[in-house]
Amino acid sequence: MHTPYDPYVRVRGAREHNLKGVDVDIPRDVLAVFTGVSGSGKSSLAFGTVYAEAQRRYFESVAPYARRLIHQVGAPKVGEITGLPPAVSLQQRRSAPTSRSSVGTVTNLSNSLRMLFSRAGTYPPGAQRLDSDAFSPNTAAGACPRCHGLGEVHDTTEELLVPDPSLSIREGVIAAWPGAWQGKNLRDILDTLGHDVDRPWRELPAEARHWILFTDEQPVVTVHPVRDADRIQRPYQGTYMSARRYVLKTFSDTKSATLRAKAERFLTSTPCPACGGSRLRPEALAVTYGGRTIAELAALPLTDLAGLPDGGDETARVLTADLKSRIAPVVELGLGYLSLDRAAPTLSPGELQRLRLATQLRSGLFGVVYVLDEPSAGLHPADTEALLTVLERLKAAGNSVFVVEHHLDVVRGADWVVDVGPGAGEHGGRVLYSGPPAELASVPGSATAAYLFDESPGPAREVREPRGWLTVGPVTRHNLRAVTARIPLGAFTAVTGVSGSGKSTLAGELTEELPGVGRLVRVDQKPIGRTPRSNLATYTGLFDVVRKVFAGTEEARARGYGVGRFSFNVPGGRCETCQGEGFVSVELLFLPSTYAPCPGCAGARYNAETLQVSYRGRTIAEVLDLTVEAAAEFFADTPAAARSLGTLLDVGLGYLRLGQPATELSGGEAQRIKLASELQRGRRGHTLYLLDEPTTGLHPADVEVLTDRLHGLVDAGHTVVVVEHDMTVVAGADWVVDLGPGGGDRGGRVVAQGPPEEVSRTQGSATAPYLARVLP
Repeated sequence: MHTPYDPYVRVRGAREHNLKGVDVDIPRDVLAVFTGVSGSGKSSLAFGTVYAEAQRRYFESVAPYARRLIHQVGAPKVGEITGLPPAVSLQQRRSAPTSRSSVGTVTNLSNSLRMLFSRAGTYPPGAQRLDSDAFSPNTAAGACPRCHGLGEVHDTTEELLVPDPSLSIREGVIAAWPGAWQGKNLRDILDTLGHDVDRPWRELPAEARHWILFTDEQPVVTVHPVRDADRIQRPYQGTYMSARRYVLKTFSDTKSATLRAKAERFLTSTPCPACGGSRLRPEALAVTYGGRTIAELAALPLTDLAGLPDGGDETARVLTADLKSRIAPVVELGLGYLSLDRAAPTLSPGELQRLRLATQLRSGLFGVVYVLDEPSAGLHPADTEALLTVLERLKAAGNSVFVVEHHLDVVRGADWVVDVGPGAGEHGGRVLYSGPPAELASVPGSATAAYLFDESPGPAREVREPRGWLTVGPVTRHNLRAVTARIPLGAFTAVTGVSGSGKSTLAGELTEELPGVGRLVRVDQKPIGRTPRSNLATYTGLFDVVRKVFAGTEEARARGYGVGRFSFNVPGGRCETCQGEGFVSVELLFLPSTYAPCPGCAGARYNAETLQVSYRGRTIAEVLDLTVEAAAEFFADTPAAARSLGTLLDVGLGYLRLGQPATELSGGEAQRIKLASELQRGRRGHTLYLLDEPTTGLHPADVEVLTDRLHGLVDAGHTVVVVEHDMTVVAGADWVVDLGPGGGDRGGRVVAQGPPEEVSRTQGSATAPYLARVLP
């Protein structure tokens, strides 16, 4: 019988994803790190089991309404878990934050700043005090009425709407108009209104052109359509809408991403003339603190904001002290270069997670389990030390900190290690070791042990001779001030520097227009899709091959099933209950919505008739359930499939399932899928590959596989540029461009550029001492 104060979280019989009936005991009130190669099952244990069970118990304890949801969302597959306190999860969420979300809203720092202005600001003579809501661009009380608090206004111009003025209206001169019937309707209305629809646009009178494109009038006229010989067309009432009105209406109202993107091509964004881009009403901008408006303070880097004067009276002193104490943990986590008004969508997943972590430090919770997903992602080695301090503080406040992590310095700083493996997917799912880090050395078969205790530098590499040079810059953007960098062609270049030093900004300036680039392939960490419909097989084109194979079976031919029958995106073969998603969305009140398996097909995505067709004993749903590794054996004699699967294995993704929804993939996995689909094209000619932190979320063993692949591209005559924090990758590069020395305003300069050996000796570089450690 367990005492109520069991010092361990005891997991028995965990079978989530690839876990093979795992039993493990993890002490409470420690920093415990879950390690293992990518896909070994460590996230399934930390998030899919421990955190999911804590969440289920929370649901159980609230309203009966929430209990009903548990049956839909499902409980984790685990025998039992004892000694589990309430849990807080800080994941690198895939969900995209909205454009209204900012650093200030994520950290709640905006609330403190608004309170300061409301209570202690300097108001113009005779102005009445404003509530703190009046200082927020996200409330009706504070938002600028012209741009509704977005800070920019959308408009359009004649050049954008009419790219080729030699055409007539009938020939489709107004590029922004809809096609098909709706476009014909607008042309017929103009004809009825007396405009010449057959004259070239440039010959029409200026005021007629302006009216057609920009009028706010919406005249209704009776249109007598030109008769087609085979159709009787009756007169109808048509309403005219100018091109500008149509574009703005489509952009703001449409639910279709395609239509919205098309409308966006015809729009320009400019800072709102009413608020100057500050997003606030004039009344709020008239209030100052220390001589500055709230918009000016929100635009300062947090390190500068922390130096705010304490003000005169007691209220101002208390409120500035509160603001500063909330800024401190954000600065400590290496994010002092951010400003409060920085939009959340422009942050990396690692930055977002660390902002949430900083907020938790102030929450004062104790007795909970924090479950974190690679908090070191996107961190320079210099910032990792600060991260460990912060995790120690959470632990010292009386919490248990469970971290899924690949960064060896974080593993070395832990009190307890749970090593999962030995391999990925089917070859993983077992706990190889659970105990203090020092004793992991004696565990046979642990991929982590091999790297954790081997501090010897890697083998020396010959630096390649470049066959030409690219010059990037001078760049003045964000915090870069007239920065120029040189990139060798036919070589491997690493761009380094602390978070916020300007690496991604510099990399973003590499374009196909630069002389010597030729073809540019940018492989970023954006999701490969926003819904469970998009998956590994559809994205790489592998699914087309699989569908052809199924349509070619005797059974399919006998039933008259074509390739379309095996798609889950169109009616026919798919399950209509979930429309081929395999999931139904469960909307949770006050909580993010989640996906539950479809009650109709139990997640198979297809209807019963389609699943009667099999190829080599497997239905299409079972094939989608195969891992890349298993599928490579299954389709070994289908060349088109084998090539695609081979490149996925090459970038270390053998453990993913073919039908794995895009919503379940990490940023690093999405990036490697993009790289694989690029590699399978087998291009001739020179290509420049640009990758942003390709080793994010990778175990050191997988980093080796990936870097070998990238060096293979360089050996084949291409150029590779990576933005990277992993010093083992940087040490193997031919050329390093180091930015810094700090982040934000303290960065944005090239501190050093040259071969790794040379950069490692540069005084004043934050990267140099860490690079020197791994160089032979």
